This record gives sequence, C-alpha cells and structure tokens, in this order.
Amino acid sequence: MAVKIQNQFGNIDISNDVIATVVGGAATEIFGIVGMASKNQIRDNLNEILKRDNYAKGVVVRQEDEGIAVDVYIIAGYGTKISEVCRNAQDKVKYNLETMLGVTAKSVNIIVQGVRVIGD
Repeated sequence: MAVKIQNQFGNIDISNDVIATVVGGAATEIFGIVGMASKNQIRDNLNEILKRDNYAKGVVVRQEDEGIAVDVYIIAGYGTKISEVCRNAQDKVKYNLETMLGVTAKSVNIIVQGVRVIGD
C-alpha cells in the first residue's frame, strides 16, 4: 500500500518504505530515543534495535481521509522523561513528513517497546 497524492501535474505514489525511512530517521534524531523496535518482536525474532534498512518493521502507515496515521515503535533511553521524548518525536515526525514528502500526518502514535541505558 502506498500513499497517493494527486496534483495538477498528475499522481504521486509514495511507498510505505520511504515513509518508514523518513519517520524512523526523524524519530532516531530525538534525544532520549535509543532506536527503533520491531512492531512484532516475537514473530520477527528481533529483540534488538533496528538499523536504517529495517525501519519499515518498526513503523506502521495507514492512509486515512484527511492524511495518514503513523505508528512508531521505539526504544526509549533510561532516565529520560518518556512523555517529553514522545511529544518531541511526534512533532519531529509530523514536521519531516510535511516538509520532505508533502504528506500530512493526521496522527502520530509513539509506542514504547522497551527502555535501555543510553550508550549501551
């Protein structure tokens, strides 16, 4: 499934992998986020931090009427205020989606899958 945008020149299809890479890159830039986590850790057999190639396993994109809804699965840093880290991640993800792709995010849901000590 891809996000479809129509303008005066024609149609633009943006793959979910592209959106996942933009979202994952934005989220991992936030202080307090150690990395991305898999949404299905047991099924994917991934109990580690996802690398840039696998951001799509930690991001769910759903197209809705007024925009897209994004679920981001993260691992937070120990000792940080998780609510503040999540709020910053939401703002950064929405901003990057609008500026880089021209896609409006109706909702950005941050799901904390784990907590790790920063630097480990």
